[in-house]
Amino acid sequence: MTRAVIAEDEALLREQLTDALARAWPGLEIVAVCEDGASALEAIAEHQPDVAFLDIRMPGLTGLEVASATLETSPNTQIVFVTAYDQYAIDAFEAGAVDYLLKPVAGDRLERTVQRVQARIEAGAGADASLAPLLAKLVATLPKAAGGETAKWLTASSGNTTKLILVDDVLYFRADNKYTVVVTAKGEAVLRKPIRDLLAVLDPGTFKQVHRSTIVNLRAIDSIVRDETGKGTLKLRDRTETLTVSQPFMALFRSQ
Repeated sequence: MTRAVIAEDEALLREQLTDALARAWPGLEIVAVCEDGASALEAIAEHQPDVAFLDIRMPGLTGLEVASATLETSPNTQIVFVTAYDQYAIDAFEAGAVDYLLKPVAGDRLERTVQRVQARIEAGAGADASLAPLLAKLVATLPKAAGGETAKWLTASSGNTTKLILVDDVLYFRADNKYTVVVTAKGEAVLRKPIRDLLAVLDPGTFKQVHRSTIVNLRAIDSIVRDETGKGTLKLRDRTETLTVSQPFMALFRSQ
């Protein structure tokens, strides 16, 4: 059976695409439905699906970044981008013969896309060779989403003290159940929101996920060493501890 991963950050659109695929492609098994790019990257690496439907704009990792890493972590996965309004990207996809779907997804367009993807899978074709340079160009030029102001300060707790922390001073964020630990060169504090919520307010050019539970300030990195399992160990400039980079995210780092 053909297997797929869906990545879309809006719950209603995830449900709509899942239902539409059930009608257009009855033999398709959806092995993972993800609400952010980090989850999608890990799901693709784990399941090695035949096809991945990726929303271009998601908190944290975009669909373009996930696709770039997928070229290495799951090279036989066909990529279909889902987008609402990125005309500049649509023009590039047309030129590069890359499959995409416009939101809301139209039934006839989905059927044509399904037919093309099925043909490539049956032919045993891997990802289009032209996809890597196209993605590199688009990742570098993707405009910030409208209204996407990045945070300058964060309010966090340290014992009975409330701290105002300059975002530029943050070395990394670490998930801690429903909360997030904020780590700076001076110490740690607790932010009363889940790590996923931070992705929408952090500058993606400065902060990157290296693990589902860790976001790091790229300026704080001293070095990254890969081990025999494909995972990485990240050393920081101003802290003695090291951070684990999960195997799918190592591919993302090499695509930068």
